[in-house]
Amino acid sequence: MDSAWHPWIGSVAGSMLVGLSGIVPLLVFPDPSKLKNAEENATPLEQSPKFRLLLSFAVGGLLGDVFLHLLPEAWHLIRIGNDSNRGQVQLGLWLIAGLFAFALLERLLSSTADAVEDSESNTNGLAEEDEDSDTQNNNDPGEKKLKKKKDVIKKNHSAPSSQLSLLNPFHGMSSKQVTGYLNLLANGIDNFTHGLAVAGSFLVSTRVGLLTTAAILLHEIPHEVADFAILLRAGFGRWDAAKAQIGTATIGIAGAMTALISNGSDLADGRITSWILPFTAGGFLHIALVTVVPELLEESHPKQSFLQLLFVLAGIVATASVSLIVD
Repeated sequence: MDSAWHPWIGSVAGSMLVGLSGIVPLLVFPDPSKLKNAEENATPLEQSPKFRLLLSFAVGGLLGDVFLHLLPEAWHLIRIGNDSNRGQVQLGLWLIAGLFAFALLERLLSSTADAVEDSESNTNGLAEEDEDSDTQNNNDPGEKKLKKKKDVIKKNHSAPSSQLSLLNPFHGMSSKQVTGYLNLLANGIDNFTHGLAVAGSFLVSTRVGLLTTAAILLHEIPHEVADFAILLRAGFGRWDAAKAQIGTATIGIAGAMTALISNGSDLADGRITSWILPFTAGGFLHIALVTVVPELLEESHPKQSFLQLLFVLAGIVATASVSLIVD
């Protein structure tokens, strides 16, 4: 086989392997229904003590991934570029940009979904009132006039509602569900950078490509466990979460193809990756600290709070152990 094709085959295969690590949690994650004991049958999954421990591990995994993997890798790329002084500021700015971008996205999408839901509930309430008034005051002219006014109000409420439901793909979703999709977005961007790294390493040599793929794969396992827990919190089933994770793997392949086509340009040598990494880190920080941690802080039992803290530390230790072994 022509050696010119080796980087292409290795890059695509390596990117697919890294992306498929998203199904690893299926092997270690229990079925959500089994996280509830006999006394918790009516308890939502996110309120299950065992699931809150998994969420705590997810927070630690995301924090470890941000501070022990993404940001150090971005800083390494900046130092290679010999522009460390200016790069420090740029790294911080892109991190803040990621935080604000994901916070703004979550706010806008959640607000739109809530607005549509409120509009529909108001319309339904008006409809129920109309039915009551029809049955009680069928022959009252004053009530007929009032009914006409309510019909106008209903039209004003239902028109924006129907338009928003068509335009907003997050129509009817809660804030937690929106967070799950934002996590998929951040994971997709992360996979794109992995694809760039895998392909760039295979362009150097097959040996470097294999080592890089193995290193990224080991880094991804604790991170994928964290992503899986957040998707379950958002209402995904186990298999739906696995399918969503596999879907983000295609973005990794797109990153590999981009690096292969550019072959040595800015996309392949890390200059673009050096700002994508802190931006993605900002997104993961928002998901961990703004959306998940406040929920964990609502825990009122000291013993459970202490266990949650231990699981946060366990997530950080797991990521740190991989970083120390690989790096």
